[in-house]
Amino acid sequence: MTEEELNNSLEYTPTWVVAGVCFVIVLLSLCAERGLHKLGKYLKHKKQDALFEALQKLKEELMLLGFISLLLTVFQRSISRICIPSHVATHMLPCKRETDERNTPAHYYLNQTINNCRRILSLVTTSDHCQVKGKVPLLSLEGLHHLHIFIFVLAVVHVIFCATTMVLGRSKILQWKHWEDSIRKDIGIPGKDRNRGEGALNQEFFKERADGYWRRAAIIGWMIAFFKQFYGSVTESDYIALRQGFIKEHCPGNPNFDFHNYMMRTLEVDFRKIVGISWYLWLFVVLFLLMNVEGWNTYFWLAFLPLILLLLVGAKLEDIISLLAQDVTQSGVHDNEATTRVKPSDEHFWFNNPGIVLDLIHFILFQNSFEFSFLFWIWSTYGFNSCIMEKWGYIIPRLVMGVIVQVLCSYSTLPLHSIVTQMGALFKDGIFDPLVISAIRQFVDEGEKSERSTSHGMHKMMNNESSEQEMVTIESSQVQPPYSSS
Repeated sequence: MTEEELNNSLEYTPTWVVAGVCFVIVLLSLCAERGLHKLGKYLKHKKQDALFEALQKLKEELMLLGFISLLLTVFQRSISRICIPSHVATHMLPCKRETDERNTPAHYYLNQTINNCRRILSLVTTSDHCQVKGKVPLLSLEGLHHLHIFIFVLAVVHVIFCATTMVLGRSKILQWKHWEDSIRKDIGIPGKDRNRGEGALNQEFFKERADGYWRRAAIIGWMIAFFKQFYGSVTESDYIALRQGFIKEHCPGNPNFDFHNYMMRTLEVDFRKIVGISWYLWLFVVLFLLMNVEGWNTYFWLAFLPLILLLLVGAKLEDIISLLAQDVTQSGVHDNEATTRVKPSDEHFWFNNPGIVLDLIHFILFQNSFEFSFLFWIWSTYGFNSCIMEKWGYIIPRLVMGVIVQVLCSYSTLPLHSIVTQMGALFKDGIFDPLVISAIRQFVDEGEKSERSTSHGMHKMMNNESSEQEMVTIESSQVQPPYSSS
């Protein structure tokens, strides 16, 4: 064993160093674990079942990332001993290799001497295992260490971005609460003509969304929807009209339904899906790493993908609100009836499936977090001067677009999705209050228990009856019939 390997071995490392490092790592891990546990108990205490399930999903994703890191650690020696031809390792490099070799006899014999010395040393150590065969390692130990750093950075950024998404989304929907409180307050005042106020807001809604020939043109409608998502994406008249349409379709006869609280629960249910990293998203990660080739500027062009998808989704959601209003105006009854409602339908969504919008939002947020993770990883591992970091002219636009996508998607598009998708044909999982859900679950559990007990009792009674019948059969078979006199 060489002197360098002796110094790097734990056999010759001071025990206070090993114990101190282990203590710090264990302490930080326990603090993180207990913090997540306390947060879960707090969410359960506050009856936030959807957020609690989202936290569990986040813990599963962190456990998966930790397991990936563990596999890299366990098999790093085996991976580094896999050898490939040197010419294969020169294709699709993130950075172009700088070579200063000169084709002179002196340099040729010098390189031959160096290679012979390395082969002699490789007989003693295992670091040059592949050089003995004239090949190169599939992935070096240093490269595996850098992958560990990337997984750690991805996990941290993923958690931060998920928390940011939830905070911004909730803050936006909370701004609509005073509209709900105003409606419920008017309902509680006896003798107040609530339909008159709602009718005026309905007329304003139809005027803003459907009146005019040019609004019904597809191109003009999409242009209006595109710009409306940046400012005033949901107005009071929009909220009132969509609320009335939802209650008429799904909760008829219940004007006291808390539509705002339902949207908050829906946002939590959607957040539970956004937190997770699906299998196809991991395939995108592999694809993105594969395309990081020198000269392609792949990550600069990929930074435009979430922004383009986000603007497309936001414009589509705004256009759906306008199409719902146009459906009513085309029927020609909204001018005569103040209480006319929009009718929820799936036909205005892509492929008649409202769930596609949430899938796109999920991909947008994940792609954005991956972009930031990759930038932070390169900065922390190789520094800003690395060739992978590209030029400042590429870095700054990527950062600006990433911030715009995160804020716009969390603060505008996701809340807009929460209210527009209520106009689908089916209601979502958050339709019931957590207390109602717990009561239903308790009722179902008690019903199952009573059914099992009744079934067990019936089965026991049937077994007893069958046993008694068997006993009667046996006793009757043992009784001798009387002989008849001749």
